[in-house]
Amino acid sequence: MKVIVGGILRKENKLLLVQEAQEKCYGQWNFPAGKLDDGETIFEGAIREIFEETGCQVKLTKMLPIISSKERDIVRITFLTEILEENIHFDPSEILDAKWIEIEDIKTKYQDALRGPKMMLEMIRQVEENEVYPLEIVRELENL
Repeated sequence: MKVIVGGILRKENKLLLVQEAQEKCYGQWNFPAGKLDDGETIFEGAIREIFEETGCQVKLTKMLPIISSKERDIVRITFLTEILEENIHFDPSEILDAKWIEIEDIKTKYQDALRGPKMMLEMIRQVEENEVYPLEIVRELENL
């Protein structure tokens, strides 16, 4: 099972979405996220993926509920973030575009272009309703 980590970057009433360049999801919009690398903590992986896909330096502030999909063979861990440095840039072989989009536009105009629209809209609902959790619910233990 793959572990996918990433984040939601929010500025006023906009979220930063990335447009995928991978063949299987070409042109679809998503929150910045990717596969956790071996040896990384979920926190390190999320910060790395967000930076690689947006160029933004972030601090993780809260966690959304963890999503598990047996059919897709993934566990997805998504964090809310505080933007420390906004310098949008990305590798065009992985990301076609990154842009701030109004939340209402994501729900309406962009809904059909989202990667996993049901999941993304549920994540937006969780953010809007403050259904988020402190980072301390995850304990990282070394040398077990």
